[in-house]
Amino acid sequence: MLTAKLHAPPAVELVNVTKRFGSFVANQDVSLRLAPGTYHALLGENGAGKSTLVKCIMGYHRADQGDIIVGSASRNITSPHDANHLGIGMVYQHFTVVPAMTVAENFLLGRSDLPGILDWREEHRKLSAFLKTAPFRVDLKARIANLAAGEKQKVEILKQLYLGSKVLILDETTSVLTPQEADEVLGMLRKMVDKKELSILLITHKFREVTGYCDEITVLRKGRVAGGGRVADLSVSDMATLMMGEQRLGKTTEKEERVPGEVLLEIKGLRADRDNGVEAVCGVDLTVRSGEIVGIAGISGNGQRELVEVLGGQRVAKAGEILLRGERFGGTRPEMFRHQINVLPEEPLHNACAAKMTVAENIALRSFERRPLSIGGWLLSYREIRTRAADAVTRYKVKTPSLDSAMGTLSGGNVQRAVLARELGAGTTRILVAANPCFGLDFAAVDFIHSQIIDARNHGVAVLLICEDIDELLSLSDRVLVMTAGRLVYEAPISKVSVKELGEKMAGH
Repeated sequence: MLTAKLHAPPAVELVNVTKRFGSFVANQDVSLRLAPGTYHALLGENGAGKSTLVKCIMGYHRADQGDIIVGSASRNITSPHDANHLGIGMVYQHFTVVPAMTVAENFLLGRSDLPGILDWREEHRKLSAFLKTAPFRVDLKARIANLAAGEKQKVEILKQLYLGSKVLILDETTSVLTPQEADEVLGMLRKMVDKKELSILLITHKFREVTGYCDEITVLRKGRVAGGGRVADLSVSDMATLMMGEQRLGKTTEKEERVPGEVLLEIKGLRADRDNGVEAVCGVDLTVRSGEIVGIAGISGNGQRELVEVLGGQRVAKAGEILLRGERFGGTRPEMFRHQINVLPEEPLHNACAAKMTVAENIALRSFERRPLSIGGWLLSYREIRTRAADAVTRYKVKTPSLDSAMGTLSGGNVQRAVLARELGAGTTRILVAANPCFGLDFAAVDFIHSQIIDARNHGVAVLLICEDIDELLSLSDRVLVMTAGRLVYEAPISKVSVKELGEKMAGH
């Protein structure tokens, strides 16, 4: 077994690392030192070069210039196997464990020294001995497919510790966890760091995790080091400014004090199946009023996606009804236009756009068959389409080479801005359904989208926000619900929300 290659974590230092892809410079003269037994955060907007940098450390990419020093020597890391041999492992945002295999089988899968014939009794004995020294406990015989998200992430971390990793790179590993699970995982690792048994390089977009667990930060901006320092010496505003530079965060629109108005969206006994015929939405009842944001929390896969698809007319409900201002809604395009309900689905490039069509054409998709964009419902006016698109791109600050650029060539944040421009730009929206609107986006895009959602709420729009990011949900919502196994199992106004109970309900307790 590979658990004791190193007794203590080695120092890891990057010296003037540069990585190019053709003419594009992803990292330029980046220097960073991860001292032994420390918790170090690597921060930056999307596209700042964080992923490229850690892939150079792990051997997925080879730096064009500079040194990667592990211990006291410059290392030539050409593969993840080389990195692991040096005691460096990585835990990714998305699971890499094999669902059909057991926990024990997944542990062994990463080893390079497995014999041709396994003595399973001996391997289980060794694994059990390893777990006695580990920060988490898991059932070695459990199948990964049967584990909750938090347990799967623990298996990912334990697998790296089992393989002998003393330096762990964590890439947004808490994005799939409840607040309690995230605190448990990061807290346990913090204890190992304090004992000088482990070093952590944490990539995160959650300042709460940085201030709660990290010792130091390094900030990348446009591929270069923008600054850094001890967390104790920096405020959240300082960190945001380092990340954003001249684009530092503006003041997010404040929620106005207001009493919610009439019920605009009502769902009664809604039921819908997944693609495989298994019920995903199991008798959901909820209301959303004018001028309020109702947030639905929940771990991915608990029926949220199917609920959004029914509301957007992309999935047929098998029971129940949806009422818009008291009128039954069937999810058709004319009904959506008449009731002014707009939907911002998760992964909009795949679910709300035609990637090969132009930016102008995508912005026109909501109303292309109506005047002034068309005449008689069939003759398109490309002049009007481009005029409206140009106005939307300007008002929503969509960065695109031109209106004729394919939507698929834009960054995630700019795709989201363009879809927001389409859904909210006309100013006629009465009901907005938004699913994980900021997932994977940088801080500038997040701040802008939050402002647009709050502004819509302040102007009387009824907003249903489905979101897996608890911090985001709590900062935006007026009322919070939890969806677990297709059912709503918790509801409270924002002033009375218990984060502890919220996390427990998300975890199914």
